[in-house]
Amino acid sequence: MNEESLDLETFLFLISGPAGVGKTTICDRLLSEYPNLLNRVVTATTRKPRSGEVNGQDYHFLKTDEFERRKLSGDFIENETIHGKQYGVLKKSVLDLLDVSKVVLLNIDVGGARSIKDLFDGDQHSNFKLVSVFIIPKTLDALKERLLSRGTDTLEDIDKRIQTATIELSYADNFDFVITSSDRQSDYLAIRMILEENILLK
Repeated sequence: MNEESLDLETFLFLISGPAGVGKTTICDRLLSEYPNLLNRVVTATTRKPRSGEVNGQDYHFLKTDEFERRKLSGDFIENETIHGKQYGVLKKSVLDLLDVSKVVLLNIDVGGARSIKDLFDGDQHSNFKLVSVFIIPKTLDALKERLLSRGTDTLEDIDKRIQTATIELSYADNFDFVITSSDRQSDYLAIRMILEENILLK
């Protein structure tokens, strides 16, 4: 498929699901396969840049006091604290990107996805089309195994994520598409098909 020949509306392609279902891996693959078409929303964080990271490209690196100020001002669609550092998606980052892009890719947690849907209610942003996908783990035990295999969370954190996932799964019906996670390749192909059939071929 020739990406540059596509004549598209403006879309926000939202991928959500409990932590550990593989959202980031899928988004990275989509960005690699469609580098001239997809643009991802850049997340804000209070952690310091790692070697080679560029402010505004990899993350919006904010000082803690600025992050807190913007959080109190309601600038974030969603935010969370991970390992003592704060992360969040700024409304402005989403809306600015939609003004200049054809397809905006957003990897976001379930609470943030619900906020995005609220943001798109009414006529203010009716010129954008939202296509949302929810990834369900095969079982909560399988999700726990994935979280354990990442090696980035304590057992206490993993238990909290599983408890959160139990609640999040009840929101699945609010999304346009729901896929049950199988393996990384199958999950990726399923979401790529949704992208192609509902955005690229429109």
